[in-house]
Amino acid sequence: MELENKVAVVTGAGSGIGRAIAIGLAGVGAKAVVCTDMNGANAQETADLIGAVATAKTLDVSDETAIEQLVSDTETSLGPIDLFVSNAGYGQRGGLDLPTEDWMRMMNVHVFSHLAAARAVIPGMLERGGGYLLNTASAAGLLTQIDSGPYAVSKHAAVAFAEWISINYGDRGIGVSVLCPQAVRTAILGPDALQNRPETQASLDGVLEPETVADACIEAVREERFLVLPHPEVETYFQRKASDYDRWLAGMRRLRDRMKGG
Repeated sequence: MELENKVAVVTGAGSGIGRAIAIGLAGVGAKAVVCTDMNGANAQETADLIGAVATAKTLDVSDETAIEQLVSDTETSLGPIDLFVSNAGYGQRGGLDLPTEDWMRMMNVHVFSHLAAARAVIPGMLERGGGYLLNTASAAGLLTQIDSGPYAVSKHAAVAFAEWISINYGDRGIGVSVLCPQAVRTAILGPDALQNRPETQASLDGVLEPETVADACIEAVREERFLVLPHPEVETYFQRKASDYDRWLAGMRRLRDRMKGG
């Protein structure tokens, strides 16, 4: 999919990967980029960095009605949405100790927001003959996240949902890519994570800048590739997991112990 003269919406665009993707889309000639974030001031800051082709909206992606309204307003004012980047997310450590409400909120933000976006944009895309979704998941969606049960589960579900969209709509003009990076220098990593915990599961293979990840996303959308893997090591780990699941699980338990000891 070529991105010149296209209308794009980016959630979680107030910082990090979302901001870098929004700026990158404008840089390759998008006609309009709608920058959304729960923090409206941050979204506006991103739009100001981009300039005339960008607008900003405050959006809580856990609110399906708000996503529907955003899509309706955008298509009324700017035209049909060609690319919806469902990127918003957050981190939270914990597992069985976390209340069910915390698990559900992470599912709402990391999975059901993708569902709401797809419901809102795909019917119109089908009528027009095509469109594209770029959904942010994580390497945790292909592998796991040792220190966060809900993050691991929700990101797996995000990958599965993107697969389902590709299988059911890919031959009807709907493209989908799913972003699965390891550590990226964003707010999710935490302001002092690298200083206080120099070796974490996600950072073992290096911490990428958001701009590097955004470039990988834009390339994948142009080539219409499903998996976006800015850390190439993830593909190797994923293959090892598939080839010998029990061995992989044992290795992850060893890594867990190593992380706790570090």
